[in-house]
Amino acid sequence: MSFPVVVLISGSGSNLQALIDQSLQGVLNIDIRAVISNKASAYGLQRAEQSGIATHALSHKDFETREAFDQALATVIDSYQPKLIILAGFMRILSEDFTRRYEGMMLNIHPSLLPKFKGLNTHQRAIDAKESEHGVSVHFVSAELDAGAVVLQASTAIDENETAESLANKVHTLEHIIYPLTVKWFSTGRLELNSGIAYLDGAPLPISGVRYQPELS
Repeated sequence: MSFPVVVLISGSGSNLQALIDQSLQGVLNIDIRAVISNKASAYGLQRAEQSGIATHALSHKDFETREAFDQALATVIDSYQPKLIILAGFMRILSEDFTRRYEGMMLNIHPSLLPKFKGLNTHQRAIDAKESEHGVSVHFVSAELDAGAVVLQASTAIDENETAESLANKVHTLEHIIYPLTVKWFSTGRLELNSGIAYLDGAPLPISGVRYQPELS
């Protein structure tokens, strides 16, 4: 039986597409029951519809408070009874009550080697800081922004004439590799969160998680 998940997006949904593709290829045994976006114009909703996945557009602008939006979002999510919630470019800061409600069953992907460069504009910030490498991290979601337990990271060199755009393209390629892999680990029972610490195959992961190597599966 396929593992039930719900995906939250705000934009183009390229990570969503990677998950859809790998589920169709049999690499991931997941059932994407719904894709929810806070923006009705998000192209990721079209990707979902083309794959026969239920979609919902729930605008945060229709709610007076962050908490009211999060409660409405939780109601939609719960109607699909997922065992994992996947944030794939969902550009909303979630309330503490929401993150506590789904603690240990919500993953996010962030375009930096956490704990470096939390927040926005990570590619340009890494270049400006004259970093030699940059990358992407998959982590459990916590109440503090981009601060949950890191599971898996992948890195790429920052070249001499790198631009934020060229670096973003390199990072996107890595995202589409490590996010489905992390979802695979969770959906097969290998990955869990316990007392704020990520465990893979029963062993606690280091603060920066596992660094991706092609032989990982």
